[in-house]
Amino acid sequence: MKAYLISIGDELLIGQTINTNVAFIGSALAEINVEVIKSSVVGDNLETILNEFREAFTKADVIITTGGLGPTHDDITRSSVVKFFNTELVMDEKILEDVQQFFTMRGRELSDLNKQQAFIPKNSVPIRNFKGTSPGFWIEEKNKIFVVLPGVPIEMKEMMSNFVIPELKNKNFSEFKTQRLILQTTGIPESILYERLGNLDEIMQGAKLAFLPNQYGVKLRITVQAESEAECLNRIIEIEQKIRSKVGRFIYARGEELLEETVGKILTERNLRISVAESCTGGLIASRLTDISGSSNYFERGVVSYSNAAKVEILKVDEDTLQKFGAVSPEVAMQMAEGIKAISGADIGISTTGIMGPTGATFNKPVGLVYIGLCDDKVCYAKKFLFGNDRLINKQRTSQAALEMLRRNLLRIPDED
Repeated sequence: MKAYLISIGDELLIGQTINTNVAFIGSALAEINVEVIKSSVVGDNLETILNEFREAFTKADVIITTGGLGPTHDDITRSSVVKFFNTELVMDEKILEDVQQFFTMRGRELSDLNKQQAFIPKNSVPIRNFKGTSPGFWIEEKNKIFVVLPGVPIEMKEMMSNFVIPELKNKNFSEFKTQRLILQTTGIPESILYERLGNLDEIMQGAKLAFLPNQYGVKLRITVQAESEAECLNRIIEIEQKIRSKVGRFIYARGEELLEETVGKILTERNLRISVAESCTGGLIASRLTDISGSSNYFERGVVSYSNAAKVEILKVDEDTLQKFGAVSPEVAMQMAEGIKAISGADIGISTTGIMGPTGATFNKPVGLVYIGLCDDKVCYAKKFLFGNDRLINKQRTSQAALEMLRRNLLRIPDED
C-alpha cells in the first residue's frame, strides 16, 4: 500500500510554520508498512490543490492531506474536496455536538461561523476531533482511501493515532511481514559509525539499515521483511547482536527512548540522586532530566552558575583556580561538579562550562570548547569537547554529552578503546 501526503497552507510555503506533520505521519505509516512515495506542500489555492489531488490519485492507494479545515475564508480544503469528488456538504449532528461541547467547556458561545465546521462531504465518514473543532474526513472511492486532517499537530496526531492508523491496519494486507527496530547511538559521528560496522552485507544479509543523524547522535533503523512475524523478530535480534558486537558501547537505547529516559531508569534502579551545575548550558540538562515523569526520584537540584561570582559563591569554586585557568577549564569543571555534589548531598554531581559563541572566544579557547565535569564517591574528572559554531546546537550537544558521560559512568563503560 502506497501513500501520498499533501500539506496545505500558504504559511508552510513561506516558512511561517514548520511542517512537523509530515514527519509524524510518515513515521506512523512506516510502522504499519504503508510506504510513503511522495510528500508535497501546496498553498491555499483551489486549482493548485485540485491538481495535487489528481496527481496523488494516479500514484497512490492512500492520500492524506493536512491543513485548511478552519472556519476562515482562507481555509479551502473542505471546498476543494467537495469539488474534486463532485459531492456536497451535509450537516453531521454528532460533529455539531462535538463543536458545541468544545465551546461550552471553554465558556464561549458557538458562532454561526464555527457551526459551519459541522458540515462534511456527503461521501465521507467523519473523523471526530477531540482536541479542537475541525473534524477530519475518511473517503473511500475508486479503490482509493482519501483522508483529510486538520493541520494543527495535536489534533492531527490524535486522529492519526486513534482513527486513521487502526483503519489502515485493517485494510493493509501483504503476503510479507515487515518489522523495524531503532537503535539509538550517541558520541560517535555517522562516518566513524559506518566504518566500525564494516561489511554491512555480512551483517544485514538482505535486510536494510538506515543511518539517521541528528544533533544528538545517529539512529540506526533496521528493516526486515519475511513471511512471518516470528521470522522477522528472529532476524532483527540476530542483526542487533551483530551491530552491538561492533558498536555496542555507543548504543544507549532501543526504539525512540531518549537518553534522559535511559539515564533516569539507571539512576532509579540504583537508587542514586544527581545534581547539576550548569554554566554554558543554562539549565538545559536539568530541563531534560526533569522532562521525564518520576524524575523527582533521582533529580535533587540544578544550579545555573553562569557568572564567575556565582561559581564562587554557590559552588565554592576557588577564586585562584578561576584566575589561573579561567572559567572554561577542566579544573573549574571539576570543582563545579564537586561543589554541586557537596552542597546538595547528591550521589553524583555533573557540571558544564564552555564557550557557546559566537562571541567569547580567545586564541587558545575557540567557540565550541566545552568541559564537562563529573564527580561521584569514587571519581572526579572532566572531559574536553570541541563542538561547532552554532550556539543553540552547541548547548544541545553539550547536554547530550553530559548525559552520555553520566550513562557511561553509571555502567562503567570506558571512554576509549
